[in-house]
Amino acid sequence: MKEILRRGITGVIYVVLLMGTVFLSSDAFDFLFMVFGLACLYEFKRIVHLKNYYVYVAYLALWWAFIYFVTDKLIITGLMLLTITVNLALLVFLFSKKSKTFNTAQKFIIAVLYLGGGCIFLTMIPYKQNSFSQFLIVGIFILIWVNDTFAYLVGRSIGRTKLYPSVSPKKTVEGSIGGFIFALLAAYFLAKYEPSLTLMQWMVLATVIVIAGSLGDLLESKFKRIAQVKDSGAILPGHGGIWDRLDSLVFAAPFAYLTLNIFSYVS
Repeated sequence: MKEILRRGITGVIYVVLLMGTVFLSSDAFDFLFMVFGLACLYEFKRIVHLKNYYVYVAYLALWWAFIYFVTDKLIITGLMLLTITVNLALLVFLFSKKSKTFNTAQKFIIAVLYLGGGCIFLTMIPYKQNSFSQFLIVGIFILIWVNDTFAYLVGRSIGRTKLYPSVSPKKTVEGSIGGFIFALLAAYFLAKYEPSLTLMQWMVLATVIVIAGSLGDLLESKFKRIAQVKDSGAILPGHGGIWDRLDSLVFAAPFAYLTLNIFSYVS
């Protein structure tokens, strides 16, 4: 009971912090995810035993440049494609049955592009034509949370078929399907409150986020399983570390950013 209460209190504080910064100002939102990115890098460094601190400098330089200075769409697209390429390479690592040891350079690239790039594109998503779309980014948070919550609830109640037991023994196929269905239902209601996307676009975005987010969750689980740790950190009582909370979001962010750009181009 105490554990449930502790998780509940931490979860409420986390959600209030996110919502508060989104609706306070775009600068507050930017700053929060810059800090979240640093926290994710710290936890990743500890888990993979990356000892140098240049990764923080590289991330901050990249974040500062792309959030405040870089406006050339070609350069932004280049970073997005690099980030997606690293993420796809990490999927090979995720599903490979062979043991893999990353060297220092590879760990550096993974940290800067997978985690750093993910946080950068997550920060860039709500910006469109010099405006800050609060409800769009809140909608993306809601899709992730609904998928995670109902995947857990459905999996716990009727889950029988293990999804990927060697990496995440508690996740089930039934839970994943349940989370996806409820995320689509959430997308239906979001389309009524955030008209910048059509119903079909919300449905497509929800599909991309659920698939990519679930893969991001499994990827972090594999890193933790190799390191033989339960959580990436302990900053969030009952929830683990910041990376534990953002694993789905940071992996899904560049795919969501690409999807939203395709919507803009098509429309």
